[in-house]
Amino acid sequence: MPGYGDLVILISPRGKRYLRRIQEGQGIHFQEGILSATTVREAIFGGSARTAHGVPFMVQRPELVDLLMGVKRQTQIIYPKDIAYICMKLGVGPGRVTLESGTGSGSLTLALSYVSGPTGHVHSCEAREEFHKLARRNLEWAGLGENVTLYLRDIATGFPVREADAVFLDVRTPWEYLDQALAAVKPGGTFGFLVPTVDQVGRVLFGLETRPFGDIEVVEILLRKWKPVADRLRPEDRMIAHTGFLIFARQQEKPADWDSFITLGTRERKQHAARRQRLGGNGEEEI
Repeated sequence: MPGYGDLVILISPRGKRYLRRIQEGQGIHFQEGILSATTVREAIFGGSARTAHGVPFMVQRPELVDLLMGVKRQTQIIYPKDIAYICMKLGVGPGRVTLESGTGSGSLTLALSYVSGPTGHVHSCEAREEFHKLARRNLEWAGLGENVTLYLRDIATGFPVREADAVFLDVRTPWEYLDQALAAVKPGGTFGFLVPTVDQVGRVLFGLETRPFGDIEVVEILLRKWKPVADRLRPEDRMIAHTGFLIFARQQEKPADWDSFITLGTRERKQHAARRQRLGGNGEEEI
């Protein structure tokens, strides 16, 4: 049963979802009428409550995805479809230390806090004060953040901690902070980046090539829902398509003769030669 001060999801017969907090003595206003706080509080999760006009609303407990989409925004947030993969690739979880730069409105910070649990910790840096304050308010609103340390800090000067397990950069020019990220993560640590354009992906990859990184991956995650009608199953008319490119890598030292053990086809030989030229070689292939 919801309590006063709790967040709840209220779903109208038309399928509209509302994330609201129950405040003692305050009604919740809808076009379908007013839901009294007492009525909502007396409902069970998975049950329903009726407005003063008799219209029923389903009452549900908010899940993480509801909190992520419900934060107050002054920046573009990272979407749940991307956040889930980020958490898995970075290995976020109990006992792990995760660094983040570009806190923004705090949607990813909120998820990192939730997934890290009481024994994990999140350190998040934001250079702009208004976003730093907003992220703190959003964490408090969601009832999370006890395992989060927020910093008003430009990471050009470096991260405030060392020996982290993973770092994620959601900043405009992440290739400018690769050395700072490497200095903050333990050997073999995991790195993630979010950029919106192909040009930015290329610049990140060029930066990774010149430093001790390996196991590099570039992905774009698309989400298409289907209409849940058993005898007329078809995709929804709209989908969540491009929201950004995700890049992942690990800190990895390679022996000097690493490339000599790689067998390349014709296309790979051209790619390898182009890479050598970018890195200052003559582009001639020795493999």
